[in-house]
Amino acid sequence: MATIMEQVPEEDKRRQQQQQQETNLKAALTSIKNKFIVMSGKGGVGKTSVSVNLAVALSKKNFEVGLIDVDLHGPDVLRMLGLRGLLGVGSNQKLIPMSYNKHLRTISVESFIQNRDNAIIWRGPLKHQAIQQFISEVDWGHLDFLIIDSPPGTGDEPLTVAQIVPGAKAIIVTTPQEIALADVRKSINFCRTVKMEIFGIVENMSSFKCPHCGKPISLFGSGGGEKVACDMGLTFLGKIPFDPGMVTCGDSGTCYQEHHDDSEVFKAFAAIADKMAAMV
Repeated sequence: MATIMEQVPEEDKRRQQQQQQETNLKAALTSIKNKFIVMSGKGGVGKTSVSVNLAVALSKKNFEVGLIDVDLHGPDVLRMLGLRGLLGVGSNQKLIPMSYNKHLRTISVESFIQNRDNAIIWRGPLKHQAIQQFISEVDWGHLDFLIIDSPPGTGDEPLTVAQIVPGAKAIIVTTPQEIALADVRKSINFCRTVKMEIFGIVENMSSFKCPHCGKPISLFGSGGGEKVACDMGLTFLGKIPFDPGMVTCGDSGTCYQEHHDDSEVFKAFAAIADKMAAMV
C-alpha cells in the first residue's frame, strides 16, 4: 500500500512538470514569427548545409534567427558553424543558446555533451522531450525566423516538430537524381498527412562548374527538383550549385558564406532567403 501511495505524488509531479513545459512552449512560440523545418527524404542531399546557410543568409539581412539541430543522432550544425562548448544558464533559469553572430543563435544536442564522439542512444519519448525543451527551456527571445534542421526521413523528429510547433512550414531538400526524388515524394506526402504547409523545394548540388572550361556539369542530373515541385503543385525555391568549397568549409568549421560572398552558391542562398524575408 505504501508503494502505491508513493507513486501517486510522483505521477502528479510528472504531470505538473509536463503542464509547465507545455505552458513554457506556448509562451516561447508566441515570440517567434516564422518557423521552418528543413527536411529531406534521404540522407546525403545536403540538408544541414542548406539549413545552416539559410540561417546565416537571413542573419546577414539583419533578421533575428534561431537555428535548432534536431538531428539528434547525427548533429552537425555546431561543427559547420565552428562553435564549441557547453550552454550556460541565464538569470531566468533558461538555457542561453550559442551565438554565431549578432543575429544568429543556435542549439544542438552537442551543446550538452562533453565528448562529441559519444553516441546518442535514445528512443522516441526522449527525443520528443528533448526537442520540446530545445524550444521551451531556451532563452530565444524575439525571433523573426526559427530554422529547425531535421534528420532525413519521416520519423520521430519531424513528427514531433509537426505536433509541437503549430504553423511550422517545411522546406524540402533534394538532389536531382530520381532515387532522391522518389524519397522526397514521401516527405511531401508526410507533410500533407500531418497537415504541415510546404513552403517549397530546394534542389541542392544541381550542377558543378568545370574549373577548366567553365561549363556546368550535371553531376546528379538536372531539373529533377523543379519537375517534382511542378508535378506536385509546390513552389520551387531554387537550385544550389555544387561547390567543393562547401565541403572544405564544412570540414574546417568555417561558414561558407563568410569566404565566398561572390559565388553562385552565395547568391542562390540569398535569393531563397529573400523569398523567406518577404513573409516578414
